[in-house]
Amino acid sequence: MTTPTTLSYEEARDELVKTVAMLESGGTTLAESMALWKRGEELAAICQTHLDKARAAVEKHTAEQ
Repeated sequence: MTTPTTLSYEEARDELVKTVAMLESGGTTLAESMALWKRGEELAAICQTHLDKARAAVEKHTAEQ
């Protein structure tokens, strides 16, 4: 697994989609579900960080126009 600091937005998003699908499909133990949930939270935070940086860049560029 790639470390969180090196995941691109797309990589984090794709892994998050897979993680959610695994949670929704069921068939995991409580411990596995909790680990998936924790990873999902980490991935969502990584995605949000990328989106926040992109928004800031757009706002900065727009302000400079």
